[in-house]
Amino acid sequence: MKTIKGPAIFLAQFMDDKEPFNSLKNICNWLGGLGYKGVQVPTWDPRCIDLAKAAESKDYADEVKGIVAEAGMEITELSTHLQGQLVAVHPAYDELFDGFAPAEYHKNPKARTEWAVNQLKLAAKASRNLGLKACASFSGALMWHTVYPWPQRPGGLVQAGFKELANRWVPIFDVFEENGVDVCFELHPGEDLHDGITFERFLEAAGNHKRANILYDPSHFVLQQLDYLQFIDFYHERIRMFHVKDAEFNPTGKSGVYGGYQDWIDRPGRFRSLGDGQVDFGGIFSKLSQYDFDGWAVIEWECCIKDPVQGATEGVQFVNDHIIKVTEKTFDDFAGSGPDEALNRRVLGI
Repeated sequence: MKTIKGPAIFLAQFMDDKEPFNSLKNICNWLGGLGYKGVQVPTWDPRCIDLAKAAESKDYADEVKGIVAEAGMEITELSTHLQGQLVAVHPAYDELFDGFAPAEYHKNPKARTEWAVNQLKLAAKASRNLGLKACASFSGALMWHTVYPWPQRPGGLVQAGFKELANRWVPIFDVFEENGVDVCFELHPGEDLHDGITFERFLEAAGNHKRANILYDPSHFVLQQLDYLQFIDFYHERIRMFHVKDAEFNPTGKSGVYGGYQDWIDRPGRFRSLGDGQVDFGGIFSKLSQYDFDGWAVIEWECCIKDPVQGATEGVQFVNDHIIKVTEKTFDDFAGSGPDEALNRRVLGI
């Protein structure tokens, strides 16, 4: 077994124009002072990193690593959630998702997709230059508008959707393979890959590509009412990243999984700061340790009630309290008698 690394934290929800959230150096100094050991870096935020430059220049990548190291931390992974979303966008969502791309690609879905695919390929090269082994992303979605269909889906629609999604991602996976880096999809409502079954269907369409893997985030499974502990039993071999994020689901006689178009504060399913929700993190850390997960425990702070600074501050101890230093010995070794073939035969009566 292996010991999970951490605590680390995803920077996306914290970047701001105010200090100490306005630059990679400033926010790392703040987080290092809180006791964090790692940061997950959003590649779309120039306050954190110049993705193209990190892909092209090992010297620049070393500079970025140095900024983080000066604060006593390291980069855990890069994130390409926004760019991954744009690899596959149904036309109904074009205008809403234009904001994820530079202005010159707005109202031009083809060019926007090409930009997103190139961003992913740059992330593969940048990850290699930074010495990283995994990169976080979203899958995008061509079928989400049919997730609860009425009228019913036409025959063959789902198969065609996963085939197209795989066709778009396999060339990206190939670049990640060339650079020795995994793509880890955060399985998330709104994405075509949002649970175990959709991941399996995509994986089959993508020829079981070795670089197609999972970012495990139990909060999204709580909101879907999926067994997030058994999920680890099924998919541990593909889980290469871990978001430590809490959530709760409190259905009422008026609203359930779909939320009634309410704001986050009023939904039955909502994200909470660590320790304020219903996720069994003791069970999760135990199972991940059991299955030799040795990646990072990365806090993704999202809460509709608690202030982010309080959430980040409390999160350090929360993760430290849950990381299991795995044992190197068996508890009943003291009673062992060692190998003895003759004894074994006598015990067996042979």
